[in-house]
Amino acid sequence: MNHHWELPEESATTALATQLAAVLDGGQVIYLHGDLGAGKTSFARALLRALGVGERIKSPTYSLVESYRAGGRAAWHLDLYRIADPGELEWLGLDALSDPQAVVLVEWPERGAGALPAADLVVDLAYAGLGRQATIQACSPRGASTLSRLTDRAAQVASQV
Repeated sequence: MNHHWELPEESATTALATQLAAVLDGGQVIYLHGDLGAGKTSFARALLRALGVGERIKSPTYSLVESYRAGGRAAWHLDLYRIADPGELEWLGLDALSDPQAVVLVEWPERGAGALPAADLVVDLAYAGLGRQATIQACSPRGASTLSRLTDRAAQVASQV
């Protein structure tokens, strides 16, 4: 199951991430795919902000992982761009990512193959003219339920415009 969105400007990316945050029930593992500059970090920041992270949301490009408290639950944001081999992730203590109530956002997840928890959702962000487009794919029953709620919510928001 997947769904596609056109994101003509950054505010549309923020709105989609905010809508996704609103329908997350408990934790989810979300993989973020896309070329450099496609909006992965912007999407992650908007989602974390919408979940209630009040502190500064830093890009984990150099630290590899940032942790937050979001609405009473753990939230992790990983950026694996600088990882050459999944074995390099052993020292990060990724066992904490298996908390079923945690929200886990992973940029460049293919670089951590085999060392990461399985995705519930995959968000593919791509350039589309001057804007972006997003395709969200459900990869688990939990992800399918979340994506269904997201598409219902997006339809409600669109009908109110």
